Amino acid sequence: MPFRKTLSTVSGVALAATLSACAALPGGGGNVPSASTPITPEEAQMGAQANPELLQQFGGRMTGPTATYVEGVGKNIAVHSGLGNAREDFTVALLNSSVNNAFAIPGGYIYTTRQLVGLMNNEAELAGVLGHEVGHVAARHSQRRQAKAQQNALLGAVGSILSQVLLGSDGLGGLLSQGSQQIAQLVTLKYSREQETQADQLGITYLSRAGYDPTAMSTVLYSLALQNNLDAALKGQNATVPEWASTHPDPASRVQAARAQAQGLPGTITNRDTFLSRIDGLLYGDDPAQGVIEGDTFIQPELRLSFRAPNGFYMVNSTQAVSINGQSGQAQLTFAPYNGSLENYIRSAFAKLGGQQTNLAPSSIQRTTVNGIPAAYGVARTNTQSGQVDVIVFAYEFANDRAYHFQAITPAGRSGVFTPMFESMRRISAQEASNVVPRRIDVVTVGRGDSVASLARRMAYSNAQEQRFRVLNGLGQSDSLRPGQKVKIVVRAN
Repeated sequence: MPFRKTLSTVSGVALAATLSACAALPGGGGNVPSASTPITPEEAQMGAQANPELLQQFGGRMTGPTATYVEGVGKNIAVHSGLGNAREDFTVALLNSSVNNAFAIPGGYIYTTRQLVGLMNNEAELAGVLGHEVGHVAARHSQRRQAKAQQNALLGAVGSILSQVLLGSDGLGGLLSQGSQQIAQLVTLKYSREQETQADQLGITYLSRAGYDPTAMSTVLYSLALQNNLDAALKGQNATVPEWASTHPDPASRVQAARAQAQGLPGTITNRDTFLSRIDGLLYGDDPAQGVIEGDTFIQPELRLSFRAPNGFYMVNSTQAVSINGQSGQAQLTFAPYNGSLENYIRSAFAKLGGQQTNLAPSSIQRTTVNGIPAAYGVARTNTQSGQVDVIVFAYEFANDRAYHFQAITPAGRSGVFTPMFESMRRISAQEASNVVPRRIDVVTVGRGDSVASLARRMAYSNAQEQRFRVLNGLGQSDSLRPGQKVKIVVRAN
């Protein structure tokens, strides 16, 4: 959550049609097209219009050798789709986001996050992920979803937004400001299972055409399934609850299908060592510039603030907000323009949550002070499809021109669950801020005396070290290491 000093704005209706093509990684049936209609001028214009907004909303485009490498792999695999005739017809971006995600939009624009790249173990897997996204575009899956996407983009009613939150949204879009909400909703709309499977099939086809090992699609899906299970365990949930990026069919259900399709197809290239050398040193997990999560505490060193999540809740950090999720409610810390009046700030936040179809407003606004910070809050009760809920906006004035606020939702009468969190907001010292050090991937060679256990102890985490190490390297519980093998660990940057 960068909390940049200026807010981006998005033309929701104009962008809706453009972003209706967005999606995330690998999903049965249907025939796999042997060729694709080339990128049309209209699609190219749509992609060019949406690209700057997407880059801004998803952490920005990374630069440097790793980003250049990812771009090259993406362009090479995309050419095999038939969408374009040259590598220059495609734009591939590595995004500075700690969420496992990838998507594509019309016009040959393909995106993947650094976190997802860090989960991969060879170049063929990277090509498979990007090829899957190209497959969605090549099969024109977006056109089949466009009407639904436009409808969702125009749903501004609080009942619609908040009931989605109560029904299990991961919080990355449900309580964001209106423009950001439209982007997040459209990018994370689910494809049908048939479309996801077809994109898997297309990606495997592209892998084989490019000479890559076509089984790479199944191995990266396996790693994603392992990550799902680990995420669920760390959050204390059942492993079937958090689908990958909370938007896609469980990767575990597609591993076998992808493996079966790859059987008999030509292609052997994996380029494992090349890939690992190119991602060595890649930022992993939260970027301190966007804030970091350490246990139950969120710290934003650039803005010098920190708070604690309530007991039983877990946090998810995104580029626009940090969400706090639990069985009895959900909240986000975000920001908006501030003119010096907390009361006006809170009313504006409620108005954005309510949209044009409802008058959501607090019954009153109360002033208070939290750890020396001027603050104010309001609560509104409203009806949703899931029953009555309380919506809370709790705002803090950090400077005459700077404020931040929690937006929270709970079942009616349960808003007190977030009181400890609201009261935990505090300023942090310069020393505390300087102590926030990012994590990075470190590629090491397994020595004769090394084991999974010994290398896992070098992981820069206080819990689940061995589980994290195995997932990061695509290792099952019975897999072992051999001397000379290159593996990834996560360390604190110097």
